[in-house]
Amino acid sequence: MSFTYTQAASVAEAARAAGANADVKLIAGGQSLLGAIKLGLAAPEALIDLGALGDLKGIRLEGGKLHIGAMTTHATVAASKEVQQAIPALADLAGRIGDRQVRNRGTLGGSLANNDPAACYPAAVLALGATVHTERRSIAADDFFKGLYETALQPGEIITSVSFPVPERAGWQKFKQPASRFSIVGVFVAKTGSGARVAVTGAGAGVFRVAALEAALAGSWSAAATAAVSVSAEGLNNDLHGSAAYRAALIPVLAGRAVAAS
Repeated sequence: MSFTYTQAASVAEAARAAGANADVKLIAGGQSLLGAIKLGLAAPEALIDLGALGDLKGIRLEGGKLHIGAMTTHATVAASKEVQQAIPALADLAGRIGDRQVRNRGTLGGSLANNDPAACYPAAVLALGATVHTERRSIAADDFFKGLYETALQPGEIITSVSFPVPERAGWQKFKQPASRFSIVGVFVAKTGSGARVAVTGAGAGVFRVAALEAALAGSWSAAATAAVSVSAEGLNNDLHGSAAYRAALIPVLAGRAVAAS
């Protein structure tokens, strides 16, 4: 297989090239795409690198929201004083993604666009009620994640940044697969002015919210409240890393630990 490689000079240039040909792939950190190419799961004719687009990087706290550029690496998010002060759980999550290589190369936007069912960032974005911004529009987290490796992004649409409302409290817990460090189950909890939000990754075909846990935490923000909730195993993943019943049992346990850590 042969393909061409181009370093994009602007978001508009990258969007035009990606939208014109389905066999063109955008590459951010490359931690997902390059692995897929090596395994023969993807065979693009061309790669368009977003790495030189400095306007897609950076972190700022403004108007009660934490704004993070799509090309900001996991390591940068983890080390950011703004993130550590505004949403410590988000810094904690970023600091536990993969290994050092992945954290120093992988990006927020790349993770969300790929929407791996066991990725960590989708849980934070969904639980915090964040907004994903592209060069075309803004997409609420509840509308962004569609299913297995599927999002609301249209062909050629590029994530430019994500804005996270600062919660009253938030916590993250992850039961990881030791080799890949992906989540067998990961749970992010957030207490906001409008109630509680709980998002789970690793347990299903994609990230999802758990209404029963949200209702319990709205009544009492405590680990004891989550312990009283039973989560159905129906539709959850069942593989060599854990059965659906095992994952269902883990969800309220990890939710309780996340609340205790918030």
